[in-house]
Amino acid sequence: MIALSSRRLPFQIGGLSGQFGLVCVFLLLVVGYLSPLAFDLDPYGLTDNLRAAPGLLGGDGPLLGTDDLGRDVLSRLVYGARSSVGIGLAVVVVSMLIGTLLGLLAGVYGGWVEAVIMRVNDVLMTLPSILLAIVVVAVLGTGLLTAMLAVTVVSVPGFVRIVRSVAALEMKKQYVQAARTGGASQLKILWSEVLPNCWGPIIAQATLGFSDAILQIAALGFLGLGAKPPVAEWGVMLADARPFIESDPHLIILPGFCLLTAVLGFNLLGDALQQRLDPKARAGR
Repeated sequence: MIALSSRRLPFQIGGLSGQFGLVCVFLLLVVGYLSPLAFDLDPYGLTDNLRAAPGLLGGDGPLLGTDDLGRDVLSRLVYGARSSVGIGLAVVVVSMLIGTLLGLLAGVYGGWVEAVIMRVNDVLMTLPSILLAIVVVAVLGTGLLTAMLAVTVVSVPGFVRIVRSVAALEMKKQYVQAARTGGASQLKILWSEVLPNCWGPIIAQATLGFSDAILQIAALGFLGLGAKPPVAEWGVMLADARPFIESDPHLIILPGFCLLTAVLGFNLLGDALQQRLDPKARAGR
């Protein structure tokens, strides 16, 4: 029985922190996408019961109260989770595709191709990500789509750096040299030999990129540069609740807690996946 209980299960990821992160991500997905199907939630419905105290605390409002326009806070938090996951997924997929392509080109072809890609990448990585995102939004105009584009731009360098590092390492291995000796083109080596060995670090970086995307989109929304009211988004909720931080602190604590939980969950899960999938991390253990 002792030996059986200590055996690692197939679905276990990392240690306790990785499993906690997995639970947080799972709850975020359940709350965001299954709760609206099971419950009648309206994040935009206006009532006359303004800033009602949460019923959970014995107040006269719904379970988590209402905001300054009488909208149900719980409904807006749930739909905010859906928005965060959807936005994070879109940003991560696009940045992963662009960053992976550029990283593979730099790692496989080398020479001036690598020099150009990596010098531009180094310039982007020297700038604080939120500052670069604000600059992009300031140039292209405010709005949710522009904010998503800005966050995508600042997310690409991380993928480029990791994929280029792994690809350059794989190009030195014997199986690549054997494929090249057999007449395989650089494109075939890139697609068939190098890319499959890059998926572990890419998945780990994508998970970490989820948390960055959620946090930066919320930051831009809080600053009025991203999503606009009445969109149910955590950053917008924080901005709307700022005038009531003393009189109704729950209006700012609740979306802040949701944002913290989502970012923490994806970070812990990403760290665990990096330890499990990244060959450099495994070699260092």
